[in-house]
Amino acid sequence: MEIEYYSDSHRQEHWLEKIGSCGWAGGEFLAKILQKGTFFETVGEGSKLLLLTDGDELVSFCTYAVVDEIQPTELTPWMGFVFTSPKFRGRRCLTFLFDEIGRLLRSEGRDKIYISTDHTGLYEKYGCEFLYEQKCIYGSMSRIYVKNY
Repeated sequence: MEIEYYSDSHRQEHWLEKIGSCGWAGGEFLAKILQKGTFFETVGEGSKLLLLTDGDELVSFCTYAVVDEIQPTELTPWMGFVFTSPKFRGRRCLTFLFDEIGRLLRSEGRDKIYISTDHTGLYEKYGCEFLYEQKCIYGSMSRIYVKNY
């Protein structure tokens, strides 16, 4: 398995199709903003899309983003659009993405990443700490986590 950056990939169309057909509404939305060219407008200039791949398979993906669905907030950066293909779940594949996020944070002189989710019990397995709940831009409540590096 390896980490690829969508922006650097010579196979963007292949990965775009995999993201858009992953069976998750968040993946479909991500594929749409990539296709429309509104990725940076949506998640902030300088944001990145990380792909965990295994050959032609998209194992997992996430964004390393300036903003997420919790707005307004001074919290940044965010790990968003986190998805692991059902075939790979239970194998702790997110460890690879968390490791790469840590590398990105250190390169920017940062030491924490924030996550907004409706999941309970998933991110704790990766050392994330629950902070509080807050209403997101879609009107539902979201759990805010932080991971310190």
